[in-house]
Amino acid sequence: MTTCSAALRRIFTAVALIVLCAPAAAQQAYPNKPIRLLVPYAPGGSSSISARLMGQKLSEAWGQQVIVENRPGGNTIIATEALAKSTPDGYTVLLLDSSHAILPHLMPLPYDPVKDFATVAGVHSQDFVIVLNPAVPANNFDEFIALAKSKPGQLNYASPGAGGIQHLAGELFSSMAGIKMQHVPYKGSGPIMPDLMSGQVQLSFQSPAVSMPFVKSGKLKAIAVTGTTRVPALPQVPTIAESGLAGYEVQAWFGLVAPAGTPGDIIGRISREVARIEALPEFREKLLEMGMKPFVNTPEQFAALIKADTAKYAKIIKDANIKFEN
Repeated sequence: MTTCSAALRRIFTAVALIVLCAPAAAQQAYPNKPIRLLVPYAPGGSSSISARLMGQKLSEAWGQQVIVENRPGGNTIIATEALAKSTPDGYTVLLLDSSHAILPHLMPLPYDPVKDFATVAGVHSQDFVIVLNPAVPANNFDEFIALAKSKPGQLNYASPGAGGIQHLAGELFSSMAGIKMQHVPYKGSGPIMPDLMSGQVQLSFQSPAVSMPFVKSGKLKAIAVTGTTRVPALPQVPTIAESGLAGYEVQAWFGLVAPAGTPGDIIGRISREVARIEALPEFREKLLEMGMKPFVNTPEQFAALIKADTAKYAKIIKDANIKFEN
């Protein structure tokens, strides 16, 4: 009986060790299958460009394909909700942007913007460029302000989604400049560009990556950028602040998040790999030549940034009396 009991104990111990070690072994093997990288906008925008650059480097490093999946619509809510409902195993991540810190102040959300997500790493930040259809009779900032004041509510500006950072950039600009423009939301920057060049809309706040080719070819006019310094790729374009609207500044960040509950060691591995990739000269140079700035931080630093920007944008929205109209 004693011998039998001892044997049973050994079997139970072995089984328990297998059960306990299985999750750890699975995590150590990460990644052992393809990873989905969700983008909440249509193809063609800076988020898609950045996601594909990062996805390619991650695929090369891990030997597993990183599949970039565009899930546009719903003011980025469709993709973000999909991530919140995903299995927290590290095989689905989302390229989040500054809109995440803005939307809670403008509309009800089907997820908790803090509790339902685990921050992973920053990827890039960027300013925006005010670009005009060539037929708009304004060639610089002052001429545009004068035109907008003479045509209240008659100029349309396009953004990649209502409630997003580019929507906020336009509303803040209108409020500070004392003009009135009509907002036209799209499902991403890609679909905006044909309408902007054809004159369906008159202007847009676009990333340098999207707008530079059209500005350099003369298909669009650039009159100002939204950051505190000029964009190196467009050195001739002044900032809004230096053009006369002191205190204006809008800058976006983009970073990776995973579903809440994703194991910490997996979060750490993705974060460290992203930091390694962003230190590669060829990766940094590619971002910079498209007007993007490498944006490296830890999961904790990224979480703190989102918290700080959520408070900052709440004040901007309240002070400018910005309302969301669906």
